[in-house]
Amino acid sequence: MFSPKTILVPTDFSEYSDKALQNAIDIAKQFKSKIYLLHVVGTVIQYMAYYEIDPQTVNLVEKENVAAAQKMLTEQLAKFPDSKSIEIMTDIRVGAPYEEILRDQKEKKIDLIVIASHGKTGILSHLIGSVAERVVRSAKCPVLLVR
Repeated sequence: MFSPKTILVPTDFSEYSDKALQNAIDIAKQFKSKIYLLHVVGTVIQYMAYYEIDPQTVNLVEKENVAAAQKMLTEQLAKFPDSKSIEIMTDIRVGAPYEEILRDQKEKKIDLIVIASHGKTGILSHLIGSVAERVVRSAKCPVLLVR
């Protein structure tokens, strides 16, 4: 029987990510698993590719984005009072979301990834492709896709 001990939950703070986190919490309670809640901040260069920006400004914006994401992770966890009974570690990475999710999975030897099938929407998501789809195709562990 599959019994995950480490669960990775990527989040973009959407309602869909909340559903994925709730599923991961339920699984973690059942199997006494540890959850790694991960948010990936896109690099500033991704968003400002056509402008010349000095490195200090880039670093400042990335630090502000990371600080805001840390606050949002805390707020997201506060929505789940039943999460206090399990171990949840939070992490923030900077880069391309699917690449960082897969890197985290490998580095932490994750047994299961629980990811929302839909996240934030917009024209950009259609041009780049689905993070969840790329994770499902490339992960080296089972992936639970939550609708």
